[in-house]
Amino acid sequence: MPDTLTLTALAAAAALALAWPRLTRRLALSRAKHPSLTGHSRMAKRVAALVPGYAYDEARFFGSDGAPTAVQERRRAGFARLAGELNTRHAKSIAMTQQAREGISDLQFTGAYRVPFQYGPYLRQRLQLGAFVQRSDGVTLTDLDGQRLIDLTGSYGVNVFGHDFYKECIAQGSARAAELGLVLGSYHPAVAWNVGELRRISGLDEVSFHMSGTEAVMQAVRLARYHTRRRHLVRFAGAYHGWWEDVQPGPGNPLPPGHTYTLKEMDERTLHVLRQRRDIACVLVNPLQALHPNAGAPGDSALVDSTRRAHFDREAYTAWLQQLRQVCSERGIVLIFDEVFMGFRLAPGGAQEYFGVRADMVTYGKTLGGGLPVGVVCGRAALMKRYREERPADICFARGTFNSHPYVMCAMQVFLEKLQSPAVQALYADLDGVWNRRAMQLNHALREAGVPVQVANLSSVWTVLYTQPSRYNWMLQFYLREQGLALSWVGTGRLIFSLDFTAADFDAVCRRFVAAAAAMQADGWWHDTALTNPQIKRGLLREMLRERLGV
Repeated sequence: MPDTLTLTALAAAAALALAWPRLTRRLALSRAKHPSLTGHSRMAKRVAALVPGYAYDEARFFGSDGAPTAVQERRRAGFARLAGELNTRHAKSIAMTQQAREGISDLQFTGAYRVPFQYGPYLRQRLQLGAFVQRSDGVTLTDLDGQRLIDLTGSYGVNVFGHDFYKECIAQGSARAAELGLVLGSYHPAVAWNVGELRRISGLDEVSFHMSGTEAVMQAVRLARYHTRRRHLVRFAGAYHGWWEDVQPGPGNPLPPGHTYTLKEMDERTLHVLRQRRDIACVLVNPLQALHPNAGAPGDSALVDSTRRAHFDREAYTAWLQQLRQVCSERGIVLIFDEVFMGFRLAPGGAQEYFGVRADMVTYGKTLGGGLPVGVVCGRAALMKRYREERPADICFARGTFNSHPYVMCAMQVFLEKLQSPAVQALYADLDGVWNRRAMQLNHALREAGVPVQVANLSSVWTVLYTQPSRYNWMLQFYLREQGLALSWVGTGRLIFSLDFTAADFDAVCRRFVAAAAAMQADGWWHDTALTNPQIKRGLLREMLRERLGV
């Protein structure tokens, strides 16, 4: 008879053998998660709660990098000149922005997060930017003061083909819908035409319409979960898929997502997890990540040093998508391309055409509405069905009052018609070549000017990189505004060009961009303090600890 010790050992070995597969799966998942806080949402929430809010006084605002007194005085003089110029030139636009800010929470948020939070209060008291414009012409915007700015905002990605293009879509679409007016529930004939065209473009079987890109992605994920009977979705670190809970892990979300895995892009360990686990319903891919894999959307509010990196390798990202496609097919995982932002910007058939990889579901939004708000899901028939005939009470309900709104559908019809026109098709000819050459042109001009700035691009979507360690890179957005370039509230993190920019238009951008960088350098913001990026980060950490501890 075995003794008690032997029985205990056998029991422990049996328990370990039973638990071993689960433990190895858990270890594989941990290794595939992005190592930053982005991959660990609960930890990210805890850390975010510990970051203290504080603001620099005037001395720290100009000297947070320990620059000599003479350099700080140059910064003061340059800042005063810049603030005076912008505040005078855009007085009416700024006044309306200040008035509206009290009642518009979005303005409060974007104003607070335009620069790193320590600098915000001092800057906002002295230098304002106007959020109101009154007209658009070609590639320009005109504010309330009559100041014309070259538009690099891209209207959050909507503006692919230029302002005049969308004015025509909206005007012609409204004329087509006018006779029907506001009739909801019944469909305008444009809906049937749009469905046929979207099926052709996407190569998928069915289409559903929604009111925003966020809502379209939500429904695609819900349908994937419904049909696979699995709970978890996989997203990649930094990828944006709207503002809803399951795809906003960590800071920025009141609750951590309960059924989301945030994994590494372009990593074999992620593919291993997808092959191994049985609880994954879908994988979400945002093609914009090809510009900065495993990094979040860049914004100047997080520009505390010069470690921002971006580079687009089409061949490598195509290979990654092909691997994802193969694994998802093997494991019955729904592959979803979220083309809300990039759809129709890379190719007439979107990212599927551009990368040569077919998804099971595709979401569109932004530009597809011809300038009006819309979200669209295209998918295989087996995934789009919202009910089970054998279980009539088991449904995946999704309706919205303004889904298939006649004015939106008619503007979409005009957009899709124009998409096939010779003029628009010509824009896609050598599209990568055109925008890559323009990025090279600007980078060459910046090097010639001797400023520590370069750009990286994915076609017509660009980001700005900084080649010298600095705590003040975020100031460039204000010098660009002085030169008449309009950026969105994320500043130099993202420049979005419409495809109607001519060579002359871009030459103007190039001249103004270089002039802005040269003025910023002359004002001392890129003074060489011999600080490295790691030293800047360590200094910030010590600073936050002192503030947290009240030292």
